[in-house]
Amino acid sequence: MTKSEALFVNEQIKELIPQRSPIMMVDTLYSATETEAVTGLTIAKDNLFCIEDKFTEPGLIEHIAQSASALAGYSARLIGKPAPVGFIGEVKKFHLVKFPSAGDTLTTHLNIISVVGNISLLQAETKVEDDTVCTVGMKIAIE
Repeated sequence: MTKSEALFVNEQIKELIPQRSPIMMVDTLYSATETEAVTGLTIAKDNLFCIEDKFTEPGLIEHIAQSASALAGYSARLIGKPAPVGFIGEVKKFHLVKFPSAGDTLTTHLNIISVVGNISLLQAETKVEDDTVCTVGMKIAIE
């Protein structure tokens, strides 16, 4: 899937998530359903979470949380509501395979496992091309 085929790219993402530069960690929403999304981020060399040209764990976790936010914002938009604000409630079983580098494009597949009240439980896998970068389970609280 290319950016030209994506649902939202670059500045359009601001319609779905509350974050703004320098903390925006999603630049593409490739696809979305009620419970799944595929998002992306091309890592800039000056990214807040890069150390010595490597994108660190906090950046990966924030990218995945913002991917969940993009899915929630997209879903809200479909029913004519504003994008909600969410918070990371818990990070479980974060497994780092390798640090991505500045210039890499992350692709994250996010799957909402369950929703109870305003808490969503999700699983995510982030890749650079075909190589897995990390996997994680996360709880997100939506206002």
